[in-house]
Amino acid sequence: MHIGMIVGIGPAATDYYYRYLISAMAQEGMDLQLTMAHADTPTLLRHQAQNNRAAQVAIYLELANRLKKCGVERIAITSIAGHFCIDEFKQVSPIPVIDLLDTVKAEIHQLGLKRVGLLGTRVVMESHFYGVLDGVQVISPARELVEVHNAYISMASSGVATEQHHEVFMRAGNSLIKEHGCESIMLAGTDLALVFNKKTDPGFRFLDCAEVHAAAIARSAMTP
Repeated sequence: MHIGMIVGIGPAATDYYYRYLISAMAQEGMDLQLTMAHADTPTLLRHQAQNNRAAQVAIYLELANRLKKCGVERIAITSIAGHFCIDEFKQVSPIPVIDLLDTVKAEIHQLGLKRVGLLGTRVVMESHFYGVLDGVQVISPARELVEVHNAYISMASSGVATEQHHEVFMRAGNSLIKEHGCESIMLAGTDLALVFNKKTDPGFRFLDCAEVHAAAIARSAMTP
């Protein structure tokens, strides 16, 4: 299946998804049919902060129409922050959407998690992952919320994780586990793969939402 992705928000997430899909398809001996369209990070973050869903949906719709002309059969947005208007976009998209929120929700329930911590942008954390995790207690950092948000925006914009970024996320994650009894930390920002990966052990269990989403996209890509 020909997959389309709205990317660029941020650049490290784009790289992560692209490399994941290349690897997954190669392991299955299949060719990857992929077309990408770029969306602007500062514009998205401004619309998210203003809750200006209509303006962001208009951008997505323009990009989706462009991707449809390229023969795309399924579309995905490689940003959790970018999903603040996903329901509105799905209603008007000319192409079926692979929704990150839906795929992560299904994974959380399959794992049987009932109490999870959350790291990401301010809106994602304050909305408790946009309120989609029914039956799951979602806990965001209290003391560190602004610090986590600022570190995430800085990292996502530059595409580089510094030692300071690393320290902020590790401290917040450990606090959610030790002080709030979270079973796992949801990495609710697709650029957090810059800090958390399979080569490092943060000392606590985590669920990478970008990986869950990328796996769902890969499964669609493998569909005849």
